[in-house]
Amino acid sequence: MTPEALFIWGLALIGIAVVLLVAEVFVPSHGLLTATAAVLALAGVVMLWLFDTVWGVIGLLTVLVLGPTVVYWMVKTMPYTPVGRAILGGRPEAEVEAQADAERDHLLRRRSLVGMRGSALSDMHPVGDVLVDGETFEALAEHSWIDAGAEVEVTRADGLEIKVRGV
Repeated sequence: MTPEALFIWGLALIGIAVVLLVAEVFVPSHGLLTATAAVLALAGVVMLWLFDTVWGVIGLLTVLVLGPTVVYWMVKTMPYTPVGRAILGGRPEAEVEAQADAERDHLLRRRSLVGMRGSALSDMHPVGDVLVDGETFEALAEHSWIDAGAEVEVTRADGLEIKVRGV
C-alpha cells in the first residue's frame, strides 16, 4: 500500500468512525455501531502512524478528543430522539404535555386565590394552615403571627408559597 493510500485510509476510517457514533443515536444497534466505530478509529490511527509518526500522533489526539466529545453529545441528545426514548423508557409526549397542563392549572388555581379571604386553621408562627375557598393550604404569615381561627386574606400565591395577612 502506498503512503498516500495509508494517509487517505487513515483519515477516512476516523471519519467513518465519527459517522457511526452519530448514527448510534438514531439507529438501535445495542452498541454494535459504537464498537465498530472504536475499531475503525483505532485502525485509522494505526494507518496514520504507518504513514508518518506526526500524523499518527495527530490522529491519536483527534480520536482522544473527538471521541469523548461525540459520546458526550450522544448522551445529551439520545433522550430527545424516538429511539432514545424507547431505549431509556422515556415518557410519551402526551403524558409530558398532560403533566405540564396539570402544573399550569395548579399554578393558575393558586394565583386565583390572591385577594380571597379565609381563616387560619392553626397558629401561624409564621407558617401554618389556612382554609381558603374550601381548600386547606400551608401558608406563610406576611407580617406577624396569626392566631388560629383568625380571618386572613391571601396577598400572594405562586407555585411554591402562599402568603397571607390578618384581616
